[in-house]
Amino acid sequence: MLTDAAVVILAAGQGTRMKSRLPKVLHRAGGKPLIRHSIDTAFQVAPVERVFVVVGYQAEKVEAETEPTGAGIIRQTVQAGTGHAVLSGRDQLEHLGGRLIVSVGDCPLIRTETLLALAELQLSSAAVATVITTEVANPTGYGRMIRNAAGSLAEIVEEKDCTPEQRAVREINSGIFCFNAELFWKHAGEIRANEKSGEYYLTDMVAIFIRAGLSVVPLKVADSNEVLGINNRVELAAADRIIRDRKIHQLLLDGVTIEKPETVTIDAQVQIGMDTIIGPFAQITGHSVVGENCRIGACSIIADSQLGDEVEVFPFSLITASQLDAKAHAGPFARIRMGAHLLEGAHVGNFVELKKTRMGKGSKSMHLAYLGDSTLGDKVNIGAGTITCNYDGHRKHQTFIGDGVFVGSNSTLVAPLEIESTAYIAAGSTVTHKVPAGSMAVGRSRQVNKEGWKRKPLTTAEATAETVLKP
Repeated sequence: MLTDAAVVILAAGQGTRMKSRLPKVLHRAGGKPLIRHSIDTAFQVAPVERVFVVVGYQAEKVEAETEPTGAGIIRQTVQAGTGHAVLSGRDQLEHLGGRLIVSVGDCPLIRTETLLALAELQLSSAAVATVITTEVANPTGYGRMIRNAAGSLAEIVEEKDCTPEQRAVREINSGIFCFNAELFWKHAGEIRANEKSGEYYLTDMVAIFIRAGLSVVPLKVADSNEVLGINNRVELAAADRIIRDRKIHQLLLDGVTIEKPETVTIDAQVQIGMDTIIGPFAQITGHSVVGENCRIGACSIIADSQLGDEVEVFPFSLITASQLDAKAHAGPFARIRMGAHLLEGAHVGNFVELKKTRMGKGSKSMHLAYLGDSTLGDKVNIGAGTITCNYDGHRKHQTFIGDGVFVGSNSTLVAPLEIESTAYIAAGSTVTHKVPAGSMAVGRSRQVNKEGWKRKPLTTAEATAETVLKP
């Protein structure tokens, strides 16, 4: 953390090459918007109150993603180039002093260590500015680093302004700088609008500094992926793949087993404990947290959920925005959603759906059930085919089931309803009233057998119609 540094992230552009109605920085890679990658990295470099985001195109949408982080907002009312973007924040930035790091909102792969190295180089070299560069096989779309005969940086030329000789240069500008803030603001007013585009380029500061007898030092990074800017969906997909590969690599080093890792999707912010095993084609996304010694079965999806230690999720299960405590089991083919909570040792089996339901310790629903808007106590057994009827067409209603209740198969529980502890529900019952503790509810008609009953023969017309209806 550099207490004297401020970071300003440029995120005002539209990103026309994305061919999208969404601002470029709100497109997602590795499970979160591009701008959040830049902000999260900036928070590792500078204090939160010294991190700012420049917004412009669809500013309200970008602000809605940015403001919850605590980063400051700078409005660029007219998108007139990168230099204009930084100057738009002069009132908020100039008085901060120290070092000014300018980053970009569409570069999600830059590492914290690289930004810190950039800032350290600016301080140790006594240069007025440092800039991250790299060499790429195809520099199309990037500004070129133009060096003089001695090999020192002379200027940065945007691609649209390059001569044919300059276009051949493979060392490119990342757009990420670290400035001596005092000298930057002293000379920033010297930026002039480009004759061709009418924009104010931040890169012009290099030539301005050199004319003033000040030096600018490049920091050349070997891994060009770090400065991969996102301009289209192809580059977005490439960045997404790299972020996820990095995540899986780190998890493997941290003691997580991932079977067929090339098939598994894990978002960058997910946390997984050691000795957990992730099956092929599993997806763990959002802000999910998975404990130690868990097993996530093949093709399961876990989104924004918390799993305790020794939880087992069998294959083809879907868990969203829910919590499974230690030693809980779910699946296969289970669906658990919208704030459902399985307490320790609770089991949910195949083709069981839970929605806004709390299932107590050791409780079980192993087959073909729907439990919605329900609270179950400990050691409850829910028979196959049981459903809670929680919606009356206008409102949702609650079902409360006490400890030790046994619900027989194919029961229909019509909410609002309370079944007190240790009660029994006979199989096939429709229950509409409170069931007292220790009692049995039977909510079905008496079986009647009609001896010698035979089906009435069909008339000719009925037989003809039945034949027509047969496939």
